[in-house]
Amino acid sequence: MLVYGDAERAEKPEQQLGRVTAALDRAHAATAGLDRHDHLVEALIEAGAFAQGAIDAEFEAAGRDAPSPLRDAATALLIALAAEVRRSWASGFPAGPVDPASRHRIAALAGMPLPAEIRCRLAEGFAFYALYPEAYVEASAGLAGIRPVTVIGIRSIGLTLGAVVAEACGADRLVSVRPVGHPFRRELAIDASLAADLLRHPDTTYIVADEGPGLSGSSFGAVADWLEAHGIHRGRIRFFPGHGGEPGAQASPAHRERWRATTRHVVEFDALALRPRQPWHGLGSWIGDLAGPGRLEDLSGGAWRDCLALPRDRWPPAQRQQERRKFRWDTGGRRFLAKFAGLGGHGRDKLARARALHDSGFCPEPAGCRRGFLVERWIEEARPLDLAAFDRSTLLRRIAAYLGFRARRFPATPGSGATPRSLAEMLCHNAVEALGPEAGQAFGRLARMADRLDRRIRRVETDNRLHCWEWLQDPNGALLKTDALDHCMTHDLVGCQDIAWDIAGAVIEFDLDPDEQAELQARVGQDAGHPVDPDLLRFLAPCYAALQFGSWSMARAADGDPDEAVRLDREVGRYARHLQGFLSSI
Repeated sequence: MLVYGDAERAEKPEQQLGRVTAALDRAHAATAGLDRHDHLVEALIEAGAFAQGAIDAEFEAAGRDAPSPLRDAATALLIALAAEVRRSWASGFPAGPVDPASRHRIAALAGMPLPAEIRCRLAEGFAFYALYPEAYVEASAGLAGIRPVTVIGIRSIGLTLGAVVAEACGADRLVSVRPVGHPFRRELAIDASLAADLLRHPDTTYIVADEGPGLSGSSFGAVADWLEAHGIHRGRIRFFPGHGGEPGAQASPAHRERWRATTRHVVEFDALALRPRQPWHGLGSWIGDLAGPGRLEDLSGGAWRDCLALPRDRWPPAQRQQERRKFRWDTGGRRFLAKFAGLGGHGRDKLARARALHDSGFCPEPAGCRRGFLVERWIEEARPLDLAAFDRSTLLRRIAAYLGFRARRFPATPGSGATPRSLAEMLCHNAVEALGPEAGQAFGRLARMADRLDRRIRRVETDNRLHCWEWLQDPNGALLKTDALDHCMTHDLVGCQDIAWDIAGAVIEFDLDPDEQAELQARVGQDAGHPVDPDLLRFLAPCYAALQFGSWSMARAADGDPDEAVRLDREVGRYARHLQGFLSSI
């Protein structure tokens, strides 16, 4: 299935360094220690994005990882910022000025020859999966007394995580590498002089740091393969992963066997924030700082459905392995929903979006953001949307007003989403999986529209999550949209699209008939201030169905729970039927 993509953004290196400086300025000005710490973490993440983009630019030019002054200077900045984060974490988030050493390193970098442009890849663990740099600080305690140590950070996010480990354990060397090749069979390309530097101490312990492992664990495997091929005994290699599980189904037998045999140092989110070593390390203290003392209830992994007051056979499906961490916070008088929205700028941007949507009456009220968790008021006595009982004309007007508002209020930058050509490739590929080779050929004719539609797209921060179970009725009967902040910024390949993408989603999710579709299309165009392109809508509707078919199919393959399998199979079949309907109309 084609579902996922790599999100990246093009930046001028000077502008990315400016993001680091701005985060340090906010940390310096913060009056509360928790805010200061969050800004320090943001500075670390933004510096990691700069270092990754700059080193990758050199990698692309040389075709391999090689030593350079820019690599060394960017790595030194990361180490300095990692030290700031560790000190703040260890001492209870004190307020106060920021060490000027990091600013001096930024100034030195700004004075060096820099690439004209860098491409910063999204660090998914920081944005989506509640992966905290501080977890790697805690995990580094397992390296006490081990010397010498070389840390190898796997770009992208592993460079930042490797810097945290290297600083925390006092490593002798931090090097980052970019595994390349087939996603399930990656390899390293390392310059001879960098290789000699890595191998110069025969008794070194090698630490390999990254998020994951994912479907194959091939990035960790590529580094360990290279080390063993160059004479390093397996017992001198250790892994610092993002979770305590094993590589996924695509891991090779050799990599799986090595993974099980290799020492791993990992502190997962639950150990870090739900069973904290210090009181100020806990999620409860972070939320309590905003909402008052209370108790946590974990709603992650589909557990939120217990709150719907529905029998289990009427529960909506859930992609449990992909869900963000979420909790309900009960103060005894008020309740809140705390959902991971992303560290640093990710959470701050989503808080601003949540406030705009609430102020216009579309979403629950946000209370704030703490340590990457967006906290919003729990809507007491809210109930799931009952399509059979809800007036259809009222429903259409509400959806139209919501989508029109997004189209008008949340413009997106060019290049922030998949091109029509990429969507067409996904459509044809997933249609073959759903309906057979003939479907791919038939949709291929529709896909020929892709290139001429590209220039007609008006990209906005689309919702990308119009499913019926994502709507609630409050006690007054008003319809509210939940989970509305960031599905255009996840790790699937869609990204920000024309508002026609969300119209296509509404047509499919609410089974709108042609008259209802025409009404929705007209109303959204009126609210958006421009008509919705009918050719674009006709193209995007089967693309939406194909993306959903692929997404739910992958969720079904990954979830072995029999009850969940029934719900997931229902969704897979529903989208296959929609694809068949579009095929019949071509």
